[in-house]
Amino acid sequence: MMEHTATEVLVNPHSGSGELTVMFSGWGHPVPGHKIGPKVHEYFLIHTVLEGEGAFELLDKAYSLSAGDTFVIFPDRVVKYEANDATPWKYLWVGFTGTCGSDILAGLGITPETPVVYKSNLPKLESLYRGLRQSLQIVDHPFLADLEAGGKLRLLLSELGSGNVNRSAETRKPGKSNRQLDLAIRLMMVQYSQPISIDQLAKSLGYHRAHLCRLFKEETGLSPWQYLHKIRMEKAEELLAGDFTIAQVAASVGYNDPLFFTRQFRKWKGMPPTEFRERQDS
Repeated sequence: MMEHTATEVLVNPHSGSGELTVMFSGWGHPVPGHKIGPKVHEYFLIHTVLEGEGAFELLDKAYSLSAGDTFVIFPDRVVKYEANDATPWKYLWVGFTGTCGSDILAGLGITPETPVVYKSNLPKLESLYRGLRQSLQIVDHPFLADLEAGGKLRLLLSELGSGNVNRSAETRKPGKSNRQLDLAIRLMMVQYSQPISIDQLAKSLGYHRAHLCRLFKEETGLSPWQYLHKIRMEKAEELLAGDFTIAQVAASVGYNDPLFFTRQFRKWKGMPPTEFRERQDS
């Protein structure tokens, strides 16, 4: 018996690797009752159901799916999926690899424990899949095909995330204060090398300085300045393992005055940066 009444697969002409790399994309219309698995894959595989019905099983949990539903297969996880006997599904798919695949999916609330996104915007997803497949047809310029397909995959994942109830977030139920504190910390993490005013940071988040300080103290045990100082000193430790001068390290972590940086680092580690570097080398 034929596995599919119709199928099409387009392969990425560039064997790239990195954070997120499309391997192939296609569509299929299995015959009634067609089964795949139990089996494992070496890559991530997303299926979006266009019409009909089917079932998907992962971690001994079964899911009944129909048009607008999407299921995600994770690497090295045993899965099984099957077309309905009466109304077999038709679906689009994309396979990809990447060092950030699991983290990106988890950020969308998609994990091996929650691998299904129900009732997304199907016309929008179809358009995104179509654009992704068109990217893979730039065979004369494989690198450009890979680059464009990776961007289209991110748009596809973003759309799935916008249509998904972020179950991990629902479980955590963060309040506004926690979200704003997370944002403040993220700003510090990416802007630690720049002058950062705690007053301005609080104002940008819509807080009084005293309120922001209280949030930091409650959540981290540190004041905002102490937290920023910790980020800078930990980064300085990393840089001191390289061949950068003390002045370069100081400037890289937000201190224009190397002498002031040296005093701050001595307070942090109990020794000047030159001695810290020597101990790391010994």
